[in-house]
Amino acid sequence: MASTSFLAFPSLQPKFQSSSKSSKPSTRRFIVRPITASVSEKPSVSVPPATVVAQPEPTKLPIKKIPGNYGLPFVGPIRDRFDYFYNQGRDEYFKSRVQKYQSTVFRANMPPGPLIASNPNVVVLLDGKSFPVLFDVTKVEKKDLFTGTFMPSTELTGGYRVLSYLDPSEPNHGKLKRLLFFHLKARRDHIIPEFHSSYTELFEGLENELATKGKAAFGEPSDLAAFNFLARSLYGTNPVDTKLGLDAPKMIGKWLLVQLSPLFTLGLPKHLDDLLLRTVRLPPALVKADYQKLYDFFYASSGFVLDEAERLGISREEACHNLLFATCFNSYGGMRFLFPNMVKWISRAGVKLHTQLAEEIRSVIRSNGGNITMAAMEQMPLMKSVVYESLRIEPPVALQYGKAKKDLVIESHDAAFRVKEGEMIFGYQPFATKDPKIFERAEEFVADRFVGEEGEKLLKHVLWSNGPESESPSTGNKQCAGKDLVILVARLLVVELFLRYDSIDIEVDSTPLGASLTVTSLKKASF
Repeated sequence: MASTSFLAFPSLQPKFQSSSKSSKPSTRRFIVRPITASVSEKPSVSVPPATVVAQPEPTKLPIKKIPGNYGLPFVGPIRDRFDYFYNQGRDEYFKSRVQKYQSTVFRANMPPGPLIASNPNVVVLLDGKSFPVLFDVTKVEKKDLFTGTFMPSTELTGGYRVLSYLDPSEPNHGKLKRLLFFHLKARRDHIIPEFHSSYTELFEGLENELATKGKAAFGEPSDLAAFNFLARSLYGTNPVDTKLGLDAPKMIGKWLLVQLSPLFTLGLPKHLDDLLLRTVRLPPALVKADYQKLYDFFYASSGFVLDEAERLGISREEACHNLLFATCFNSYGGMRFLFPNMVKWISRAGVKLHTQLAEEIRSVIRSNGGNITMAAMEQMPLMKSVVYESLRIEPPVALQYGKAKKDLVIESHDAAFRVKEGEMIFGYQPFATKDPKIFERAEEFVADRFVGEEGEKLLKHVLWSNGPESESPSTGNKQCAGKDLVILVARLLVVELFLRYDSIDIEVDSTPLGASLTVTSLKKASF
């Protein structure tokens, strides 16, 4: 998924001055100095900056021709597509080309290519220095690039181009982003209690399954908890009491698959898999009935938000389709990816880290009268660092696109490259956020990486939100509208987990659609 945006939440903004995977936690010493943050009453709102026609910026680095090529029409993109999905896999597809060209900037084709996308040609950016140009809306256009070189049918979103596909220069972008800011501000007091309620249900269910079967699948129960939490906290409605019942995660899963199928593999024999997913698009009719049920749920539960939409000049219908997309694609889809991966990395880090987290979290909560609050969580530097490290090492937004608005000079660590106006630029974020020239032990999960003054300085290189962690979303940029909500719920997951348990053990299986977790042990809190 490209440039996922989650729902808005008042700012939890870090304040500081900029300047082979291991299963072992870090043992380096650190100063317990909080990663500070503040909660603002109003989210940042700004006017989109005007595009200025200018010559490319001067550079002190040698200007080199961008290496690589696109191959023969039709043949080259299909060859690259088979390398990307089947012959090499995504990471090796990029690694092999870095080695071949001795450059983290090169030309290649990105899926889906023929027959879904007419032009798969991109300039690839794979380092932490060049990647941030994709966030600069004075240099790149974001119109209809949310999913990359193709755009799913608007029949899947009620006939509307929803916020994720809008460039900040488009009038509706500012209106819709303000609506999301309004929504979260109105419901912010419900986030922490509803998270506790929904995830208590999750943990109790896992405990019961462990007791009867000796192990417990994490995926489906976690997906249900995520949707229940979003519905209860943001809309004040319990899905179980509506026509959705327990079926929303499956409905959303099918809807997401129809939209994103050209970017996935189902694990079938490669020629059959490619034929099914990248010859013709899956028809929206496959999920029309499910989408209508979801739409009816959100329309019935969103009255006060729809009233605000009309005040902003947005029709109730368009607003509702945007709320559905923001909640089901951006928020639920993001949690569905992020939470299992966080649990995976924390579990693999071992008992020493688990004990440190449990001691820090329980001590702070006890001194806070037993209450989980945002202020209390600000006093947990290790917990906050673990969240940032999870977002760094396996960001929920892997793919990022932008189209050059003008001729540009893009710099990597070693050279500069000219990009022509209109060229598509692509960045693979997991490489940018594991850049060894920025992060020590870049491929390892280092739990305390962001603790202390030096750790805080590295937060500007955490890019999961379609922008640096050191910046805030506004109507004038494409940074994730719900950046602060994502950080909050990720922190809450770690806090709830280690208030309840001393440690967690899991098994991880790889599937075509991501990691599948099975919980094998939950050791209940003993101190």
